[in-house]
Amino acid sequence: MGVVTPERRRTEPPPPAPPQYEPPKPRRDVPWGLITLGILIIAIFGGVSWVKDVIPDIHNPFAQHTVDRSGPAVLKSIQDLQEYHAASGNFQQIVDLKSDSALPDQLLGERTLFVAVGSVDAIVDFSQIGQGAVQVSGDRRSATINLPRPEISDAQLDVGRSYVYDRDRGIFNQIGTLFGGSSDDQRALYTLAEQKIHTAAQNGSGLVPRAEENTRRMLQTLLRALGFTSVSVNFAQA
Repeated sequence: MGVVTPERRRTEPPPPAPPQYEPPKPRRDVPWGLITLGILIIAIFGGVSWVKDVIPDIHNPFAQHTVDRSGPAVLKSIQDLQEYHAASGNFQQIVDLKSDSALPDQLLGERTLFVAVGSVDAIVDFSQIGQGAVQVSGDRRSATINLPRPEISDAQLDVGRSYVYDRDRGIFNQIGTLFGGSSDDQRALYTLAEQKIHTAAQNGSGLVPRAEENTRRMLQTLLRALGFTSVSVNFAQA
């Protein structure tokens, strides 16, 4: 029977566990170019600010300023006005213009919705007053004035407030705009809008009666300030 030595009684330690495999991490290149550019920009603007704090009179080399090099306005002509703008009307007109053809609208066709804003004046032309239009009594207390009927002026389109709301064009129309023609289309829209606003002012807008009333009130106030007690203003019938 053999003798068991104390060294044999010791339990041997378990073998170490094999190292776990870790996949290599993807290498990320540091964007040194972007970092250098950012540092350069910060250094430039930071340096300018620091120098301006130290030397207040130095100007920012990157600052911009606007110089108006326009010449003076040139007076072309002077005209004596003999018209009294007695009333003015502001109008908004929706122009719905559509171009048709034998082809489908997707190929050749155009529809434009244009919002037009413009104004029209009712004008009394004093240059048309002839002899005998103003009758004054012997005591200069009463006066009768006969005036022409107020006329509707041409419509003045407000380009800053007028705009194209929607426009649908066929393929061939879109190709055609590459070779010009858009300015002519816009001019046609403006012309049509002005015509429609002028027609609306003539038909039931109330501008002419308002112009007559304003003109009558203006002349009565003026002549009464001169001592007339009775002032009658009549307008010619259409």
